[in-house]
Amino acid sequence: MNLVERIQAILLKPRETWATIAQELSDTASIYSGYLVYLAAIPALAGFIGLSIVGMDMFGVSYRVPIVAGLANMVVGYVLSLVMIYVLALIANALAPTFKGERNLLNALKLIAYGATAGMLGGLFNLIPALSLLSVLAALYTVYLIYAGIPVMMKTPADKALGYTAVLILCGIVAGLILGAASAMLTGSGARMAGMMGQGDSGRGHATIKIPGTDITLDGEKMEAASRRMDEAQARGDTAAASKAASEMLGAALGGAGGKPFEPDVLQGFVPDQLAGLARDSVEARSDEAMGIRFSSVNATYARDGRSIELAIQDIGAAPVLVMAMGAWSKSTVSRETAEDVEKVYRRDGVAIKEEYRKDGSHAEIAQLLPNGVMFEVRGDIDIETLRGALASLEVNTIAALKRPE
Repeated sequence: MNLVERIQAILLKPRETWATIAQELSDTASIYSGYLVYLAAIPALAGFIGLSIVGMDMFGVSYRVPIVAGLANMVVGYVLSLVMIYVLALIANALAPTFKGERNLLNALKLIAYGATAGMLGGLFNLIPALSLLSVLAALYTVYLIYAGIPVMMKTPADKALGYTAVLILCGIVAGLILGAASAMLTGSGARMAGMMGQGDSGRGHATIKIPGTDITLDGEKMEAASRRMDEAQARGDTAAASKAASEMLGAALGGAGGKPFEPDVLQGFVPDQLAGLARDSVEARSDEAMGIRFSSVNATYARDGRSIELAIQDIGAAPVLVMAMGAWSKSTVSRETAEDVEKVYRRDGVAIKEEYRKDGSHAEIAQLLPNGVMFEVRGDIDIETLRGALASLEVNTIAALKRPE
């Protein structure tokens, strides 16, 4: 299926096309080289033409962005949009178990890449700045495409797809703010962006930007320093150092780090051999890193006599963008009850707690986000009281007291 046929298929027959995409043998490189590099160019090029060549009228005054500045904005915006696709795929993959789905980074990348088709095509409206607001309509169809693709690509139950979609869209909006600010910094307009978005410090030619409603701060000095190291490494032909510097620059552009993550073996030390009387039958400890973001996690399963419990301990506190995505629920207070289900979100002793369970005792889930950024999640086909007891048996207070490594 060529590029045009794929675009037509995902826009006109999304549900059938998602099933086809799920079966395709592809990889990250082919998705980028065969699809994203072309789609992402549409809003970037259209924006340059619209703002620097066509121009816009405001209050009777015509204005055009200077050609050189427009070209710089086009190139940086194009690159950062490709980065944002991968970052949102990382977030979608990390969120999957929260919505009872399955982690699969390649499928998550397919979901975001092909789901973004309508929004990227909508960038054509930027050719005429007066019509640019119509791109919002295309973005709304992207929301639907992602919603339709989540059950297929991430194996999420249909009743969880809406919540999954809402969190991803929220992350996309905030990521857009972050990368927009990063683009402004890298093209020399960071100080103006700082003034628009919140607290800024443009002394010495640098800007520090606090993204509203998040714990994310962009440090222009760190971004510039990493960019300088990348240029120097490229000049001397040191590809390894250039790659590392590029990762550091992109990490800074995504909000930087909240501190070094706890090592996986540290987290694994809090995983018991038995939980709620069930024996542990599997455990996996790992550290993942991409685009300057690094986090650790441990997953374990327990089973006996047809009963099972899944335990996940994840250190998301080292990456503010992950806290924003995976811990978004911790900012809310919820009390919802139906004839079959109960959902609660509340805080106790500084710990954010989310509980969801069925009244017949057939399933329960509990998540706790500790003040130091470590998140416990337990779920199983058991009643809520048994699950609460299982969580209480873990050394939550001890891990909450851990200090991040220097």
